[in-house]
Amino acid sequence: MRSEVWLRWIMAEVEVGMRILVIADIESKALWDYFDKSMLENVDLIVSCGDLNPKYLSFLATFTKAPVIYVRGNHDAKYEMTPPDGCICIEDDIFEFHGVRLLGLGGSMRYKEGSNMFTEKEMKKRVNKMRFKLRKKDGFDILVTHAPAYQLNDGDDIPHKGFQVFRDLMDCYKPLLFVHGHVHANYGGRYKRECKYNETRVVNAYERYYIDIDDEVLKDSRCKVLEQVTNGVCVRMAVLESCCA
Repeated sequence: MRSEVWLRWIMAEVEVGMRILVIADIESKALWDYFDKSMLENVDLIVSCGDLNPKYLSFLATFTKAPVIYVRGNHDAKYEMTPPDGCICIEDDIFEFHGVRLLGLGGSMRYKEGSNMFTEKEMKKRVNKMRFKLRKKDGFDILVTHAPAYQLNDGDDIPHKGFQVFRDLMDCYKPLLFVHGHVHANYGGRYKRECKYNETRVVNAYERYYIDIDDEVLKDSRCKVLEQVTNGVCVRMAVLESCCA
């Protein structure tokens, strides 16, 4: 009987799927004004792509066990004085959650003086400074930005022009996902909720959107989740062997 219990423990299904709620640019009434807790059910991670009230992020962090991570948008200068409580800034960093590596680069193309705006050269410099982290983490799985990539659903005007270096990152590391904001639904033909760039799924996080990455994780060798699952099974086998010795 005891051996059967151990066997069930070893072979127990390991959950590798993940539901991500991505948000950007406009506070969702369903998540704030008329808060519906069911909207956060089964959400494992909340990712903000910027230009949102910091109190909104703090509010969400209060009503969910899921981590709330964020990058800043070009209208988020107030975050310097009042950062969202209970949330994690991933600017210029790689945040790892259950084996999924998220690289954060906020801000938009510089069109005036102010914070959270960058020229193409300045954004490339930020990326270059992350070379050590990228080597240490062996790349990343999800690129999280505020601005879009150059000529990938971006605008013709300077404020909404995308960054070429984001395309370079996708060409080099081939992440599973690229999530951004900045391009609003009322911008007309430039707005697309989803598209593909080579091997990368591109998602516009405007207002709110749910992303299930089960299929990508299970089928794609780029992600570290399956490695974690394998390591977990090996640990369980080692525990069993030591107990039975």
